[in-house]
Order: sequence, then structure tokens, then C-alpha cells
Amino acid sequence: MKRIITATALVAVGLLAAATIAATEAQAAPKTGVTKAPFGKLSDGTAVDIYTLRNAKGMTAKIMTYGALLTELHAPDRSGKMGDVVLGFNNLAAYEKGYPYFGATVGRVGNRIAKGKFTLNGKPYTLKINNGPNHLHGGLKGFDKRVWKATPLRRVGGPAVQFTYVSADGEEGYPGKLSVKVVYTLTNENALRIDYTATTDKATPVNLTNHSYFNLAGKGDVTKYVATFNASRYTPVDDTLIPTGEIAPVAGTIMDFTKPTAIGAHIAEAGSSEPHGYDHNYVKDGGSKFGPAATVHDPATGRTVVMYTDEPGFQFYTGNFLDGTLTGKNGVVYNKWNAFCLEAQHYPDSVNQTKFPSVILRPGQTYRQRTEYRFSAK
Repeated sequence: MKRIITATALVAVGLLAAATIAATEAQAAPKTGVTKAPFGKLSDGTAVDIYTLRNAKGMTAKIMTYGALLTELHAPDRSGKMGDVVLGFNNLAAYEKGYPYFGATVGRVGNRIAKGKFTLNGKPYTLKINNGPNHLHGGLKGFDKRVWKATPLRRVGGPAVQFTYVSADGEEGYPGKLSVKVVYTLTNENALRIDYTATTDKATPVNLTNHSYFNLAGKGDVTKYVATFNASRYTPVDDTLIPTGEIAPVAGTIMDFTKPTAIGAHIAEAGSSEPHGYDHNYVKDGGSKFGPAATVHDPATGRTVVMYTDEPGFQFYTGNFLDGTLTGKNGVVYNKWNAFCLEAQHYPDSVNQTKFPSVILRPGQTYRQRTEYRFSAK
């Protein structure tokens, strides 16, 4: 007997096949949004979670509650291949053991305060010393070593997660109870956006930033990367990296990146002593108006990152103190000049420098900062 297949049956079979293919593709396609997973426990038993953000273009970011810290950021190269472009570790124990602020939210005051001392409203304050003679990135146990509370958010422009932390009055020597909120958004335009807000019950210095170490190829030195800064001035420093108070032009110096320049062109000349390299604050042209501050391009992968911020400056650091003693994700050994940092901020030691923009937050005021790292490839 011959089997007779009607046109209706053929249409039904076709629809079923199309539905099966669509369902398979839907299962295979990565879901956008936010997911949460445990990342381990600290030595005191405190649980730490990690949140994964995935945008509509397949880019992903992972941030954990310890340090409100960015552990991974996967961006496409010129062929569309995703790659992790930030330094970090595979496990929590490595972070707790000690790390050079990889991906961390740093505060209460990012960067250095000379000799850990300042006077506010006529009262002297002494902070914890943790960087030679100076106070750095919030002290011995700054925000990078605290466990934050996290809440996923619904945003039209891309997945987001909010981190909150309350810094007690007197923590690390700082006055006032400071309530901090940091929101990471991975936009559908392939930008990592970070919004900061803070309030206080006493006058206190505040200078928050993110300390991600970028490597646009995932590993290797960054000296062939090409940098362009929207900064015609910088703040010269002394031998302990404290600003002298001068705001100097970059023109005609090794600090000049106003035109596209290889990071390695003068890197061996930067810094007054070993290990040489860049660790300097640049004064953003346009001040606190939100706009582009720095662009870095990797000719090998085609990846480019542009940092936009409303901060008046940014610290450019080239991983000078990485010395091969740290092994990160996927067994990659981190050596000198294997990364660069673009830390949007007020200038270092601003609390002691009357000519610098103020970092003092007072009761009734709200600290706000917005920084975006926009990724593309060509």
C-alpha cells in the first residue's frame, strides 16, 4: 500500500521541525540577566556569593560580595570571540590570602593619603598606614576586604546588581557612619557601568573607585597597547607617590598620551625608582563633566576599552608591582606590566591639598559617581 502524504501533513511536519529547532536554539543560547551562585566561605565562616551578569550580546561579568569585586569580564575580540579581560583568581582563598586590589571596590578613600593624616573641621585624624609611610585604598581592611550585601536589579538597558555596605564611624580611622551603594550594570551596548552613591552622618572624606586590572588579550604584557588620554595635565608625585601639589602639563613629557601612543614607548622611564612604570593621576580635560577620559586599544585582538567618567581625574597604573609571584585564573602567571588600571577618582591626597577638588562629604549631601568601561573591537 502506498503511503499518501497530504499537503496539510507536510505543513504540520515542517512546523514541528521548526519548533524543535527553535526550542533547541533557545536552550543552547545563553540567557540574559543575573544569576547567583556560592563562591566559598572566608576563614571566619562568612559565605560569599558571586553574581553573573549576561547582556543581550553575550558579554558577561562576574562580581562577588567580597569587596564588591569584579572577578571576570568577558568581551569580544575582532572575530567575535569572547575572552576574559581582567586579572583575578579562581577561588576565594586566593583573594583572602592577599591580592593587589584585583577588580575591587576601594574606599573609603581610594589612592594615597600622606602619612595617613588629615585635619577636618579643626580635628586631626590618623588612619591606618599600609603603603610605606602612607595610607592607601582605605587602609588595612578597606572596602575591598569587606563582605557586601547584594541585590539583583531589573534595568531596561542590561542586567544589574546592587551592592551595599555600611562603614562604621571610626572604621580604619575615618569619622562618620558612611552608607555606600555600588551598582554594576552590564549594558546591552557592551559597557560595564558602575554607579556609586554614599551618605554620611558626619563630615568625612570619600573617594570611591574600581581597581580592575585590564589585559585585553587575557595574558601577556600590555606595552604594545595604544593609549589615548583626554588629559593634558597630571599631578607630579614625590618618591612615595604623594602629589607635590603641582598640576603640570603633560606636553613634551613621557606622561603625554594626548595622541595615540604605545604604553611601552616610555614606560621604563616612568617612576623615580624601581619598579619603573606608570602610577600617576591624570587630570581629565572637562573636569567633572561626564565624558571620555581614556582609550586603550590592543592591536593584536582588536579589543578597545574607553573609560567614561564624571570624576575629575583617573589613576593610570601599569601593574609595576606584579612580580610573577601570583598565579591567576587558568594558571596565568602575573608579571610586571601584564595589566593596566584606569581608576576614576579625585586626585590622591586631596584631603591635604587645598588646590585639589574636595573629597569631603557632609551630612545632608549625597556622593555620586558614574564610570563606564565601553568595549568594542576592530
